[in-house]
Amino acid sequence: MTVIVAREPGAPDVLQAEERPLPSPAPGEVLIQVAAAGVNGADLTQRRGKYAVPKGAPDILGLEVAGEIVELGQGVTEWKVSDQVCALTIGGGYAEYCSVPAAQCLPIPRGLTTVEAAALPEVVITVWLNVFELADLRPGETLLVHGGASGIGTMAIQLAHSLGAKALVTAGSSEKCRRCEEIGASKAINYNEEDFVPAVLAQTGGVGVDVILDMVGGDYLQRNLQVLAPGGQLVMLAFKKAATVELDCGLIQNKGLWITGSRLRPRPIAEKGRIAAAVRKAVWPLIEDGRVRVLIDSKFPLVEARRAHEHMEAGRHVGKVLLIP
Repeated sequence: MTVIVAREPGAPDVLQAEERPLPSPAPGEVLIQVAAAGVNGADLTQRRGKYAVPKGAPDILGLEVAGEIVELGQGVTEWKVSDQVCALTIGGGYAEYCSVPAAQCLPIPRGLTTVEAAALPEVVITVWLNVFELADLRPGETLLVHGGASGIGTMAIQLAHSLGAKALVTAGSSEKCRRCEEIGASKAINYNEEDFVPAVLAQTGGVGVDVILDMVGGDYLQRNLQVLAPGGQLVMLAFKKAATVELDCGLIQNKGLWITGSRLRPRPIAEKGRIAAAVRKAVWPLIEDGRVRVLIDSKFPLVEARRAHEHMEAGRHVGKVLLIP
């Protein structure tokens, strides 16, 4: 089979296609013939050599796939050969075949193609875990999402809106802001034109927001504290600016704020399976009745993964970027 690996850390041109033997599913796994694989920010970070890859992960990039089950590992009873599924992986998605724990597979939501479903596992499970489990966003509360036009951002907007919360976002262009508002954001702030701190406070009557989902870090951290309401929660997913900053902790104490972060990839299979089951119960109906849409920005052939990474790094995408074997 053809796979994509980064032979050394660096720019997108370090991504290379290689021929590898087809994997065999281990006990508890299924082998998927990949119809599409999602491209995520973590893939770009891993390619640059700045991602702590969990023990046991393959050198093949890719954290989510969709396709057809072609072989079952020992002990798998919940799926059968020929089932169409999408799945969260620990790696190995940039390939024509991928072995995945059966617990991390989900059925294709009714009304979606298998290719479209490849845009779901990583972003839906990430948003559900961080926004609705860790931060416990509730109806009537307000969520601020930095990077609103990303795959995670567009999913967070839609889930918050569909489940009765208000979503504010930041994005880097007027077009991206427009697209975010089209899918449910109450207000999208172009961070290249205005400071999000006064804009968010104006939108909330000076109170601030209940939850922030941040993938930027750096100087955003102190500014996030300024726009959190008393008792608010900041969830850190990534640090595009910087992971080390100087911070005035007085705001945390005085406002009773909570700051947390999480990583999905290193979690035990059983835990990822639990979250996948929760997502199937809570989110799949929203997708199937049209309240949450799959937003696919672009598709690239698997062997042109370099172009897909260049496209994402240029910041032109709204929604998900997919690779098609």
